[in-house]
Amino acid sequence: MTDEINRWKVGDVKITRVVEMEGGFPPGAMFNGLTEDRVKSIDWLHPHYALTDGTVRYSVQAYVVESQGYRIIVDTCIGNDKPRSNEGWNKLQIPFIERLTAAGYPPESIDTVICTHLHLDHVGWNTRWDGTKWVPTFPNARYLFGRTEWEHWTHENNGSGDMPDFVVQLSGQDNVMNDSVLPIVKAGLQQLVETNHRLTDEVSLFPTPGHTPGHVSVAISSAGQNATITGDLMHNPIQIADPEICSNFDFNQSIALSTRRTFIADHVDRDVLVLGTHFPTPAVGHIVREKDGLRFVAAEEQSDDQKPVVSRREKQGN
Repeated sequence: MTDEINRWKVGDVKITRVVEMEGGFPPGAMFNGLTEDRVKSIDWLHPHYALTDGTVRYSVQAYVVESQGYRIIVDTCIGNDKPRSNEGWNKLQIPFIERLTAAGYPPESIDTVICTHLHLDHVGWNTRWDGTKWVPTFPNARYLFGRTEWEHWTHENNGSGDMPDFVVQLSGQDNVMNDSVLPIVKAGLQQLVETNHRLTDEVSLFPTPGHTPGHVSVAISSAGQNATITGDLMHNPIQIADPEICSNFDFNQSIALSTRRTFIADHVDRDVLVLGTHFPTPAVGHIVREKDGLRFVAAEEQSDDQKPVVSRREKQGN
């Protein structure tokens, strides 16, 4: 077990987190109008989710879900060799595939790829550079793209919504489509699905729009236990403490805010494991209500495949 690989079990479903990279952003770069002082004022964010100088921490990672014989990877990070406007993400050389393989999931063993949306840090490892062209990284998988998401980003005038100009430039969506999405279509591996698509009896999608028009999250339900992989309906646990904090990367901040409020209301004080797609380590836990407001409480990593997820109630002896 390494810092880049963590595991949980939800009923009969196995979930493995594989980290590509972790880092930090000035709060105003990540979130609309957020200040260092506001970040510093929320004590429980430190040191894992924010630094003492007000920097907001993030992770880029994938979750592999094993359910009923299927191996499903949810979001494929930034990828290597991709030309990107963000200097820290440009033409990366990170041993992500080696980490994925070390976790027990070589690329050829993956059955299904889920892209919660089509931003650059969720589709990057869809493809790899073979020396002459971009080819599918997971050659035996079906790549699931939401139909609404696909139609938005392939429309000639998809627009920038509420995203500021610097975010639009960083996103470089045309390049992203050309090197990480369209090669999958050319290979005939894509499948357009609805926002409520069911993959197995235990794993399904549900709509969480706002960050992008067709954004989805992943619901897992097995043997009486439940979990949710968020995608980008939230980027950092600070948005649990204050759901009004909106990401600069949200296409429609009003819809994103409504989605986030609903998600939190549906998950607070429930034994539903929340797996934050961009939450830094520890990225998995529960949303709980305390006398001073809402917070995110990390769940324990599991090293024994037979050990069930320990719920908050069980930890407290309730």
